[in-house]
Amino acid sequence: MISRRGLFAGGAATAAGALATASGALSRGETEREAITLTTGPAVEPFHGAHQAGVATAPQAHAVFLGFDLRKGTRKEAIVRLLQLLTDDAARLTQGRPALADTEPELAASPARLTITFGFGPGLFAAAGVDAPVETLPAFSTDRLEQRWSGGDLLVQVCADDTVTVAHAVRMIVKDARSFARVRWTQRGFRSTNRRNLMGQIEGTVNATDLDRAVWIGAGPLRGGTTMVLRRIRMRLETWDAADRVAREFTIGRRLGNGAPLTGAAETDAADYAAENRLGFPVISEFAHIRRAHVADPALRLLRRPYNYDEGLTAEGESDSGLLFVSYQADVAAQFVPVQRMLAEGDLLNEWVTAIGSAVFAVPPGCAPGGWIGEALLG
Repeated sequence: MISRRGLFAGGAATAAGALATASGALSRGETEREAITLTTGPAVEPFHGAHQAGVATAPQAHAVFLGFDLRKGTRKEAIVRLLQLLTDDAARLTQGRPALADTEPELAASPARLTITFGFGPGLFAAAGVDAPVETLPAFSTDRLEQRWSGGDLLVQVCADDTVTVAHAVRMIVKDARSFARVRWTQRGFRSTNRRNLMGQIEGTVNATDLDRAVWIGAGPLRGGTTMVLRRIRMRLETWDAADRVAREFTIGRRLGNGAPLTGAAETDAADYAAENRLGFPVISEFAHIRRAHVADPALRLLRRPYNYDEGLTAEGESDSGLLFVSYQADVAAQFVPVQRMLAEGDLLNEWVTAIGSAVFAVPPGCAPGGWIGEALLG
């Protein structure tokens, strides 16, 4: 276990060796440099298609993640009815049309790039009597999971560039799901136009770009779909504030100013993990976040789509803030789990971040007009 004192000492040695680092940890892409374009009004994302929207879609500014538990005794027939209702809601709302029996239809007129994405947890498959293509994640030593942020039978991810649009869509979804399921948790997130998280790190520097190999599943009932991991990561911002800039950059392996790796000048420069400083130490520490999270094979990279969260202050006056880490991958066991094990075993950032929520879902493929999400799995 690396102590904070050891970290600061290492940071000082790095400074002596002309190290400087950057932010890009907990981030979402290597060659992709997405910028959020805030769009209100009639901008529309397609709903129907081979894949669900909201996965490869350029991230919107606001998101709400809803986790549902099926009501006791809910079986396959009822689950199918639920998914048909919710698919109809999503198909209408994302196109700027009110849901059936919408008492505030005017609120649906400005979709602002609204996407509504559905994921199925292991419990939904068990209730339907169908073999589950996903299972609960293994335990990681650094996790401090809370039940109120973990698990769930059904996920609904609602994203848009307008908070009123998101709130209205959430209300419609919850209203139609109420007879079949209860809300287990609600997690709200936001992204900034400068792509920084609440630790000041730039998000979006290393990400999957080969989606056909890394994200979309190529065979079986989930063909055209993917899997999703949602992790609620609490940041200890008060102690992060106490660390100097050298220590922060040493922790991440990137410069906070422009997101460049310590071995490069620009954000998109590839990190040189073999480089040493004049004292013979690695420029990018063995325990730096970007080294621990590095995946060389493009086919095994994660598609990260994270959002910040901020729940205000705790009773002690400290920030209740962090990251809703969202990743999409074709194979959780082959892609997400190895990276998370590396981070749990020796990431310097563990001094300041803790996973307090965790859930995994199968994300079915999209559907054609007249179809419904999950039809290939449960139809």
